[in-house]
Amino acid sequence: MTIQEKIAEQIKNNPIVLYMKGTPQFPQCGFSSKAVHLLKACGADQFVAVDVLSDAEIRQGIKDFSNWPTIPQLYIKGEFIGGCDIMTEMYETGELATLIQVALA
Repeated sequence: MTIQEKIAEQIKNNPIVLYMKGTPQFPQCGFSSKAVHLLKACGADQFVAVDVLSDAEIRQGIKDFSNWPTIPQLYIKGEFIGGCDIMTEMYETGELATLIQVALA
């Protein structure tokens, strides 16, 4: 299985996937920490977090997969949502909470 196939499978098989630096309990950058906080504030207590720092192949592979240069990256119901800045904007408008509630229903 290629790294691209592995990423596609993770995204397909889980309603919410956050590719981040570190873990939800111990984020390793401010943007990843904020992304986790935003998800939890929207009621996403259960989501898959993939630590890109523990796997160099995933770290580069997710950037290639999404054609997005930065981490964190959020996927909901198989759709690429964006990074921390987009998550923040969507949180402020209520759109992020709506997407999460639909994904978890």
